[in-house]
Amino acid sequence: LPQQPDRVAIVTGGTDGIGLCTAWHLARLGLHVIIVEFLHCDLASVRSIWRFVHNFKAKRLPLHVLVNNAGVMMVPQRKTEDGFEEHFGLNYLGHFLLTNLLLSTLKESGSPDHRARVVTVSSATHYVGELHMDDLQGSRGYSPHGAYAQSKLALVLFTYRLQRLLQARGDPVTANAVDPGVVDTDLYRHVCWGTRLLKRLLGWLLFKTPEEGAWTSVVAAVSPELEGRGGHYLYNGRETPSRDVTYDRKLQQNLWARSCELVG
Repeated sequence: LPQQPDRVAIVTGGTDGIGLCTAWHLARLGLHVIIVEFLHCDLASVRSIWRFVHNFKAKRLPLHVLVNNAGVMMVPQRKTEDGFEEHFGLNYLGHFLLTNLLLSTLKESGSPDHRARVVTVSSATHYVGELHMDDLQGSRGYSPHGAYAQSKLALVLFTYRLQRLLQARGDPVTANAVDPGVVDTDLYRHVCWGTRLLKRLLGWLLFKTPEEGAWTSVVAAVSPELEGRGGHYLYNGRETPSRDVTYDRKLQQNLWARSCELVG
């Protein structure tokens, strides 16, 4: 991959696991990676997201790459400080708000021949996810796996809707979703004991390392082959079809509209 001097990236969840490896790879390619400065942003807090964006814009830096990586997985039922179910609020809604608040800077930083990029980390779990538009917070019956899968499905729908809006306006920004694969990270600390035991015994055989898992995010962020190309789902660095329902434009629009209502 080519060096990326004078370009700026933000990586959410960049203090460990896939996010840390993503930030490290991007920094090695010459990008100024904001997570390295530990500019604080709590994706589970609308107030913190607004404060982060204010502080970032005060630096008067450009923004060429936004990697929406932070997340929780299969946590017990609990809510963010704004009252959202944690998977939906942190994994999805926080990134929805952050991306929209940073869009103006991304657009100002991109150009027709070198566009800014939004990279959103989803998961193969989205293939079994169900989006309950009438119960996005899981109030009628909570399932940790179902809530996690719904958040990852929402991220793909969001990415495709965002790309369509960017393209319609002619903005110099592209948006793609990535699937890191099954990666050995601390996200598994909330799964059942049997899965944790399997991970401990066979993780070296069945799981990718965080560095391997970060590779697709890095490709989506800087690969020349993806210049000007958005609205794709990438796995192992290559485009692959996402679940059929993710291409439902009406569902994309409905989720976008509801998300706008939720974050004000």
